[in-house]
Amino acid sequence: MVLCLTLIGWGGWVTSIDAGLAVPDWPTSFGSLDPFATGFNDPANPASKWWQVTPILAEHGHRLLGALLGLWALGLVLWTWRAEPRRGVKLLALAVLGLVVLQGILGGLRVLWVSMDLAVVHALGAQIFFASIMAMAVVSSAEWIRREVAWHAPRVLVRLSLWTAFALFAQILLGALLRHPGGGVHLGFVLTHVGGSIAVLVLIVLLFSRLQKRGLLRRWAWSLMGALSIQLMLGIMALLVLFYEESLGVRSLWQVILNSAHLMVGTLLFGMTVGITLQLIRRR
Repeated sequence: MVLCLTLIGWGGWVTSIDAGLAVPDWPTSFGSLDPFATGFNDPANPASKWWQVTPILAEHGHRLLGALLGLWALGLVLWTWRAEPRRGVKLLALAVLGLVVLQGILGGLRVLWVSMDLAVVHALGAQIFFASIMAMAVVSSAEWIRREVAWHAPRVLVRLSLWTAFALFAQILLGALLRHPGGGVHLGFVLTHVGGSIAVLVLIVLLFSRLQKRGLLRRWAWSLMGALSIQLMLGIMALLVLFYEESLGVRSLWQVILNSAHLMVGTLLFGMTVGITLQLIRRR
């Protein structure tokens, strides 16, 4: 999960500096299949390397991290099919591998087709992939395997958790639409995103109030509230910096850091909500 979060944050960096097309071809990189040397060449400075050019470092580094995550997913499938007796978990591992392959293809097509719509789809696919990893971690945990169910979740609590997960995913979609078009700050998306954050805040507080006395899920509830507090702080700071720098026509390192951190914590919130939802469904 740490590797996946790092990759998502790196993708936020790529978007924040508009480096999505810094490497103009795919699956090659500047005409080369060598992922480390690449075919990059700067006629003005033949000694320059790809990692010394920030936009290329961002985009090609994102590809390398994606390939590393793909290798991890392949190892997960091999380990799961060898050691895991549960058929459903084996199929989930295959789904994880399929999602990371699909993500790679979407990212490549976004470059080939110069499609901003695919960039948004690619961003949302990363959230679904992280949720699948969280699901894999939950169903592989000792608590899940022991089958200890000390209480039964009421239907209203399961629905509340599901609505919270859907609301978080919608917020991430709005954030992607706010960040990806590249035509400046769209006030309509900003206001909708702020309104959505209030709805998410209410839902998470309600979910927390019902879970913080529920045994093992108490830890999840407090972790969710901690992440929410950090996310709200990051969101406010990111918006203030964004509006200030938009008026000046500049983009600082602070904007890049805040946007990427806000994206990563939002992803973590969505993943934790998916994990809670799975455990509540089981307790039905």
